[in-house]
This record gives sequence, C-alpha cells and structure tokens, in this order.
Amino acid sequence: MTKTRTAAEAVSLIKDGSTIAINASSGLLCPDDVLKALGERFEKEAAPKNLTTIHPIATGDMFGTKGVDHIAQPGMIKKIIGGSYPSGPSNAEPPLIWQRILAEDVAAYNLPSGVIFDMLREGAALRPGVLTKVGLDTFVDPKREGGAMNETARSNPIVRHMDFEGEDWLYFPALKPDVAIIRASTADENGNLTFEQEGATLGAMEMALAAHNNGGLVIAQVRRVAEQGTLKPHDVKVPGILVDVVVEAPDQLQTTATPYDPAISGEIFRPLSSFAIPDFNPGKVIARRVAQELKDGWAVNIGFGISANVPRILLEEGLHGSVTWVIEQGPVGGVPLLDFKFGCASNAEAFVASPHQFSYFQAGGFDCSLLSFLEIGADGSVNVSRLAATPHRTAGAGGFVDITARAKRIIFSGNFNAGAKMHIEDGRLVIDREGKISKIVPEVDQVSFSGRRATETGQDVTYVTERCVLKLLNGELTVTEIAPGIDLQKDVLDQASTPLKVSPELKEMDAVLFRDTVMGLEL
Repeated sequence: MTKTRTAAEAVSLIKDGSTIAINASSGLLCPDDVLKALGERFEKEAAPKNLTTIHPIATGDMFGTKGVDHIAQPGMIKKIIGGSYPSGPSNAEPPLIWQRILAEDVAAYNLPSGVIFDMLREGAALRPGVLTKVGLDTFVDPKREGGAMNETARSNPIVRHMDFEGEDWLYFPALKPDVAIIRASTADENGNLTFEQEGATLGAMEMALAAHNNGGLVIAQVRRVAEQGTLKPHDVKVPGILVDVVVEAPDQLQTTATPYDPAISGEIFRPLSSFAIPDFNPGKVIARRVAQELKDGWAVNIGFGISANVPRILLEEGLHGSVTWVIEQGPVGGVPLLDFKFGCASNAEAFVASPHQFSYFQAGGFDCSLLSFLEIGADGSVNVSRLAATPHRTAGAGGFVDITARAKRIIFSGNFNAGAKMHIEDGRLVIDREGKISKIVPEVDQVSFSGRRATETGQDVTYVTERCVLKLLNGELTVTEIAPGIDLQKDVLDQASTPLKVSPELKEMDAVLFRDTVMGLEL
C-alpha cells in the first residue's frame, strides 16, 4: 500500500500542541510544500495551534522559500528552537517569524546547530539529554542569556549548568518531536528515501528516528515517487520503516533560488575554470591574507562572509586541493559555493550527515576554521549572532558556537569598521572616507565566541582586516601587521573603540596582497 498523500492530507494528521522538527538549511532540503499546506490549514481551521518547532538550521529564507514563515501566524507557534533563522537585508521587511519573536508572541531560542542535532539524537535513543562544553561562556550559557532571544524565552529557560566529575558542563534536554518533516529527492512506495538530487542530507535520519522512536509521525516531501523495490539499498539514507507519509512535490527547489544544479548534488563535476575569481578590492586582500595562514594538507572549515572567498583564492593560485574544505551542512572537499548557494559545494568528495560533521567540529578534529565577525571585544570575544538594531540582518549563530568551541586555530575576517570607503592604489590601501561604526569595541553586544575561554584553553586566534592583522595574545588584542599606506595611530588605534596592544615586532602586511596579480602563494 502506497504511503503517498497530498500535502493537505499529510498535515491534517498534525495535532494541536505538537512538537515538530523540520530538516532544512535555508532553501536546501526545505519541505516548503508541506509547510505551506500546514499554514493554509491553520488559516482555514485555526489548527493545529500552540506548536513547538525545532530547526537545527534555518528553515526557509527571504529569497523565495518561505519555510517557517508559512507557519509563523499568531497563535500557531508558541515555542521555537532554532540554530539559525531566515535573514536578509536590513532595509527589507523582517520575516514573519522575526516579527513574532520581537512581538513576544513566541518563546524563541537560538542554540548551537550541532547541539540541537545532538538533542534530537538523545531523544531518538530515549536518553535524558546532552552534556557538553559547547557554548560555555557564550550567549548560550545561562550565566549570560541561556540562548533566549526574547523575554518570553528568558522566563522559560532550556539550558542549565551541571557539575559532572568536578567539571562544569552545559546540559541541554533531549528533544522528542511528535512530528518530523523532512525532504528527499525520491521515495519508493514503501517510503524509502534517496537524496540523489540534493546537496546534503542534513539531519534527516536523526529527525526521523527521534519522531518515530517517540511514537510520532514522519512526513517526507520528495520530488518523485518510484515503485517499491526499485531503489538501490546503498542509496537509501532514510529507510521506509521510519516514514509514515510521502508528499510528492515535483517543483521543489534544490536550494535557495536554484531549481536544480547537478554540480550541487555531485552528479557532475564542474571545470575549475567555471568558478568566478573575486574582483580585486579590499575584500579580496582580506581573503588573500587569510589564505596565507593555511597549510598544505589541512582540513579547513569555512563560514559565511569574506572568508568564503578563500577557496577561490586558492583556485586562482593553482592550489585547489591543497586543503580540504568542510562545511556544517555536510559537504567535504570540492569548491564551497557563494551567495544563495552557500552551504553547498560543487565537486565535493563526500556528503556527510550534519550531525556527524558537527561531532567532528565539536571535538576540534579539523585543522583550522575561517569565520567572520560583526564585532570584536577587548578580550578577543566575537559577535556574529546579533545586531540589535536589525535582528533579521543576522541569522543567529548556526554552527558557529559548535565549530569554535574546540577549534585549534580560528581566523576571523572582516572590515576593520563599518561604512568605510577604500580603494587600492599603487600597492597601498587608501581610505577615502572613514567608517562611522566601530567594530572593535570594549564589550560585544552578544558573545558568540568567548575570547576569555579561548585564552584559558590555548586556542590560536587571528583577526584579519583590510588595514591590519591582530592576534589574541595573553588575553589581549594585539596588532601584529599593518597594511601599506595605513597610519597606525590614525587609521587603526584611533578607529578602535577600545585600546589595542601593538606588537614590538609589528610588520607590514605582504606587499603582494595589494597587487592585482597572482600572488605566487605557497602553502
């Protein structure tokens, strides 16, 4: 008997007060047709109401995949636990879910993406929860904010400290969803799922297990349905014994604003010459300087922002393959993609399930992480997760907290301040108009990365900007390099809102960074 139902039939099975886990990363794997049907049901019936929703990574985006916004209706969601949230331009209207959060209509939490996957795994195994050091001394720590995004959440804390064998740990309770809504490429009539046209699997198996093992419902949206017994067993990532309902959605997007690109799913490999190289500008200088920190043979995590261009620097230098890129969504190797396709990679060597990738990250199994910053504090702490004036401009922390918890080396990158106009002339950086907002401050608005804890644990932390390089040395932000054409006092020290230490061995950044030619980079 086939498990195929319409989206409306599938969501009719969801009850008031249900806890729903949703597997997505922005548009990637987003089960948008099912979520749309769920929202439409609520509009007609005022049911199901008082839902709790779980999103390890953002569900939907601001660029064509509504995702969680389908169900962000007053009275529909009472609690949301997200690793990240839909985000976009400051001048755009905030997503509906942000409007609900800011209006205190829902209790909203931002927890590390990897930890949320772990909470689901614990729920699947009927264990009590997660003990971890991920999040200590960050906004996730109950000594700070406990991951609460609004007052409604602060009055109902999730995270707590626990002493275990004389050490301080954070405890996150297991998540036991009543419903899991996941997505794949193909289902057979028995509900076996394959992901051949997807750029990742994320946590599909973990969510299905968590719902099924707790007596819940598993709904799978797919592009197509095949006859039972026709799928190759090695290709099946979620077995049909865990899937209750299949919804066919032939027009589902592969990822944000992308109907289908076979290079994202590894069905073809693109010629290396087809990848665009960044234009020569101060942002490229930053990416180049970051690239100089890498070593041949490293496994390197990469995050959104300026550092996402570093793989293109290696391409330009003829060094593709010298390091292996690893991304939280699961791709290993290849060329990480940019803009709407970030989180995907072309020419990947493997697609690892996100929970496994996060286990790799949380233990510091990789060599280096390249990440961005919004603010840097005097103690080396970094904020990437909150802009108070425009909250929807940032997605929250995502996997940032998991990745930085035990990373051996972290290289943060970004512009020294906000709003400066600059250009490069004759191998020198020229500041045409100074920025008005300092990004190096006495104390960051939200601690996404703890400089204090990094100092205690001996992490190697570097901050690369267009005008200087800083290191976290003995708990102090220390200027170690300065760009040609830059005045140390006027352009660096006076533009920081907190005192900076200057290395007695201060040197000029490599002149080759500021020339519009191949650098001759060696790793």
